[in-house]
Amino acid sequence: MELGAREFTLIFLDKSCYILLKGEPDARGIHLFIGDVETHSDADVYLKVLSEWQAFNPLNRSLKSLGFIVNPIAGMGGAVGLKGTDGREILEKALLAGAQPVAPARAELFLRELEPVKAGIRLITGAGKMGEVEAENVGWTPEVLGETREATTPQDTKDTAAKMKELGVDLVVFCGGDGTARDVLDALGTSVPVLGVPTGVKMHSAVFAVDARAAANMVRRFLGNALPLREAEVMDVDEEAFRRGRVSAKLYGYVVTPYEPALIQGSKVASVMTDEELRNQAALAIYFIEEMKTEVIYVVGPGTTTRTIGDLLEEKKTLLGVDLFRNKKIIAKDVTETRILEEIQGKIAKIVVTPIGGQGFIFGRGNQQISSKVIRVVGRENIIVIATKHKLQGLKGLRVDTGDPELDDELRGYLKVVTDYREEHVVNVR
Repeated sequence: MELGAREFTLIFLDKSCYILLKGEPDARGIHLFIGDVETHSDADVYLKVLSEWQAFNPLNRSLKSLGFIVNPIAGMGGAVGLKGTDGREILEKALLAGAQPVAPARAELFLRELEPVKAGIRLITGAGKMGEVEAENVGWTPEVLGETREATTPQDTKDTAAKMKELGVDLVVFCGGDGTARDVLDALGTSVPVLGVPTGVKMHSAVFAVDARAAANMVRRFLGNALPLREAEVMDVDEEAFRRGRVSAKLYGYVVTPYEPALIQGSKVASVMTDEELRNQAALAIYFIEEMKTEVIYVVGPGTTTRTIGDLLEEKKTLLGVDLFRNKKIIAKDVTETRILEEIQGKIAKIVVTPIGGQGFIFGRGNQQISSKVIRVVGRENIIVIATKHKLQGLKGLRVDTGDPELDDELRGYLKVVTDYREEHVVNVR
């Protein structure tokens, strides 16, 4: 095959494609992620790959500028059950509870996924742990804005984003949660396209890719003029109310973001408490309770559907936390990752989760206490997903974003979802 005056060969391997250019001295290929190859015919795959390759053809492309900001404390409250890290006091509490950074590893994964098109990108980052360190760790040499600080603030994010706007970057990518999205909104409005790499605890906004790898895929395609823009909502919740078990979400404004429906998450959709929905939740809970085994520890995630289990057992389950059940009694409330691992060590355990409405995530959104470590100890075969029929009808499938790419791949495939009393559906985890 030919591309302009250059001959090339396509080699398909699993979910990737390599384009080998004739005459390259090291025969190095250009690696392009193309999604699930099995869903396309060879012709469809070829056209998709060819389109992306043409966008980044070194013979005709100009250098693209990418702004990159990392909120180094984003997501640290998740595994220790703090529902976020907004505010110095909460951050200190998280650190005392043993919280570990989440954002840097996901930031580095994102940048590694951009390696194939690195030569075509001018990377501009925040100083120190706000992007510079993560970029250098994976072999990039970025242009750096601002001064390195040991402790960063929301104002640092706003200032860095504003400087990127002045430099005329093509796209700003940030690693954080809803709070970071608000900071970027304050600095940029709709003047510069933005995209979020999800690293926070609460992510109600529609500006986030589904995970770090999807974000890199979108960046490659957007910078190659292969994706459109759309306005997306920036939402956030009152963290203090959230910790007390009350969700108070507010729309703060809109940004423009690249749009690829298969790779970007929607806004969180709350359950509508109709009589039928309440009946369905009760039926699910009754069936689950009948199937509970003695001495098995049930790690039960947040949500109104899972809370109904506690209601029918006359056990007051936390709405937004993770609780442990054994012999139909709560043995620990609002537990951390560490507490879960301690309680399930050497015992039979099962994980019970319900997907987030409108998004479909069963792991990685609001239940980070059920970490990749916990999931590996419990095992995929001991994951129980419950969802009302109405909620499931509003989803195109289930999603996972544990922060461990290998585990995410292991969790993908089909899972049974309990949707009513003795009624199950098989749903794809994407």
